[in-house]
Amino acid sequence: MRITKVTTKTGDKGQTALADGSRVSKDSLRVHCLGSIDELNAAIGFAAVLLPKKPEIDFKSIQNDLLNIGAEISIPNPEKDYLNQDRIDYLDKNIELINNDLPPLKEFILPGGNDVCSRMHLARSICRRAERDLVSLNNKEQISSDILKYINRLSDYLFVIARLLIRISDSDEIQWNRS
Repeated sequence: MRITKVTTKTGDKGQTALADGSRVSKDSLRVHCLGSIDELNAAIGFAAVLLPKKPEIDFKSIQNDLLNIGAEISIPNPEKDYLNQDRIDYLDKNIELINNDLPPLKEFILPGGNDVCSRMHLARSICRRAERDLVSLNNKEQISSDILKYINRLSDYLFVIARLLIRISDSDEIQWNRS
């Protein structure tokens, strides 16, 4: 499905078209998941504009992955998967590489530190919500297990990126004070 114009007026009564042409309510669980993935993509883009030149972090491929997930979610019973295990492996590999250079966690970390880290934590929390939404959809209509794995890994990736960014900015992680 290609968008040829933005305003179609076909959604004025609270319905929207899925990629297969079927119409559903804009408050359907599937559309809710599409909105969560879109919000996550925007939050990653919001954080990425502040990334330092080093280290190089490829958020464009992740944003494309999120569009692929949206494409797959927008088709009930898709005939093909738009996301594959290679992309999950990509996240796993990068999480491990980054995590190896970080000090061990001793306590929960308060989100913040600086602007880019705060935005990364915001993206991570939106990712967790998107994951919950996708699990709810999967409980009603089965979706690809690769999507669920990818979103789960992506939140971990965003967390270690936030930790890396705070470290290279010479700031301190602020740990939870249990008092």
